[in-house]
Amino acid sequence: MKKYISEFIGTLVLVLFACGTAAVTGAKMAGEAATAAYILTALSFGLVIIAMAYSIGHISGCHINPAVSFGMLLSGRISFTDFIGYVVSQFLGAIAGAGILLYLIGADLGLGQNGLFEGDAFKSVIIEVILTFVFVLTILGVTSRESSAKKAGLVIGFTLTLVHILGIYFTGTSVNPARSFGPALILSLVGQPDALNVVWVFIVAPLMGGALAAAVWQVIDNKEVALKA
Repeated sequence: MKKYISEFIGTLVLVLFACGTAAVTGAKMAGEAATAAYILTALSFGLVIIAMAYSIGHISGCHINPAVSFGMLLSGRISFTDFIGYVVSQFLGAIAGAGILLYLIGADLGLGQNGLFEGDAFKSVIIEVILTFVFVLTILGVTSRESSAKKAGLVIGFTLTLVHILGIYFTGTSVNPARSFGPALILSLVGQPDALNVVWVFIVAPLMGGALAAAVWQVIDNKEVALKA
């Protein structure tokens, strides 16, 4: 239960602070002109991961993302039971974080929710698969050696910042089904039912990206080097 509680807290913090930053700074998406809010939002997502990695990482691994947990499951690093527990905790944490954010700022600014690029689900799936693939592959690589453990949080956090710098323009960047579902659900409960219409893209595509990363990692992983390290 400590692992699941940690994942709940971590995902809550991610949505509250990072999606909250996107909302209050006015970071736009889906083809809108880039502003300084892009960088602030991208940094916020990365910094939350760094903070959580060094606070709950030793308890749960600090996945706080179903796509990451899915990649870990397919790579044989967590059990199916833990996968279910992690995902449930992550979704509940995201919903709680979005609920707190709604209470603090209301719905007018949005809750950092995602949107389709040019209204095109296919393009949005492609970009989210690519972004999630890079993110999860990085996690699988940097966590594969004990010698990298101390710097893993920094590497993962800055990688999430990187994918947001590109991805915000297209979809607002999800790479995380829970992070997308929480704000969409809360908005749908306060009179914006359309918020849930496209959320399937940001659930399916990140899981596809995580699965692809796990498959590629199985091919390129050099276990002998990892053992020596």
